Amino acid sequence: MATSTDHPRRRVLLAIASLGLVPLTGCMSPPARPATAGEVYCHSLRRSRRTVRACTSGPVPSDAIEAEAKRFEAAADSLTIYVLRNRWGDAWFTVPMAVDGVDGATSIPKSLIRIRLKPGMHRLSVRWDEGNAHLDVSGAAGEVRFVELIGRGWAWRSSFNWRVADAQELQARALASKLVADIDLDQ
Repeated sequence: MATSTDHPRRRVLLAIASLGLVPLTGCMSPPARPATAGEVYCHSLRRSRRTVRACTSGPVPSDAIEAEAKRFEAAADSLTIYVLRNRWGDAWFTVPMAVDGVDGATSIPKSLIRIRLKPGMHRLSVRWDEGNAHLDVSGAAGEVRFVELIGRGWAWRSSFNWRVADAQELQARALASKLVADIDLDQ
């Protein structure tokens, strides 16, 4: 049989346990709602006590276009380039990308961009506060190229660089990434 002194002690223990669970409520938040076609998409990352978001500058392609792009098929008369940004230690912010000097899309963490171009040599460029990086990619009609934009974010500085990779190496991470832009400059 419980005595009257057990009741206040139980309340104190419940209060302490409840206060200990309060910091975990952020972990139990529902995941972000997926973006639909025509909406901006944001990648959220929980950093210590705050959540940071990196958002696209424009609307994302539809689910149907994303599914078609993730089949990684070539276009008969175009050079297709996939730009993947999906690394564990990636910098959290957005990075504007240009193709042959023309603004193309905004890259965010865990994103994929498909670009269709005329066959030949093309320059991909990114710029951020501390610098810029370029990559020249060439190809013929009907070819597919995979490149990776690797970002590193540190408290004192951030950096980005490009890497050309083979399809099999990047496809698994590309499937787990959000298609944030589908650019067709082959006109």
